[in-house]
Amino acid sequence: MELLTALRTHRIVAIVRGADADASLRTVLTLAEEGIALVEVSLSGEDAPGVIRRARAELGPAAPLGAGTVLTARDAGTVAEAGADFVVTPAVCEGVTESKRLGLPVLAGVMTPTDIVAAQRLGADGYKIFPAAQAGGPGFLKALRGPFPDAPFVPVGGVDAELARTYLAHGATAVGVGSPLIGDAADGGSLDALRERARAFLDAVRLAPDAGR
Repeated sequence: MELLTALRTHRIVAIVRGADADASLRTVLTLAEEGIALVEVSLSGEDAPGVIRRARAELGPAAPLGAGTVLTARDAGTVAEAGADFVVTPAVCEGVTESKRLGLPVLAGVMTPTDIVAAQRLGADGYKIFPAAQAGGPGFLKALRGPFPDAPFVPVGGVDAELARTYLAHGATAVGVGSPLIGDAADGGSLDALRERARAFLDAVRLAPDAGR
């Protein structure tokens, strides 16, 4: 999988983290049906490797499917075996190095310029600014693009549809979206409401400028 191309094309990564594995699977499949092509299943959710494995079987080999909260080498091996084809980490950690060794592209969690340089040295394919709101929001992203003008940044944390447009206007390659999009769907909540939120986010992303692409 060419992660950077996918981020530039789709511009949104949905983050699924649920207390109900069956509901999490339904959430992944519903997002795919609505046209949200990049979905990350967080290892902090219930039976995340099982959700990834079942989603891979349902979606087929060509659909992008990621694993999030990958911290350790063991995590990386687990998600690779389950069928993930890209990895997202919350920090610059062992999960980055082992995922790259296994041939998986990585969106590495960063918060400072030092983190970005460290992630670059480990071969990260993109940089997840996390937690984006606490780091300083769109203004912080704009500032980072000064010393790192070509770095593919993906802000994550508290990103609603309006903020998604703002981040993209300030140079984000894509945005990562959890609860503002997923709501309670991965815990057994309404899939109809999830579909409505998905369409709203897709509309917001389509209308956003392409400063970071």
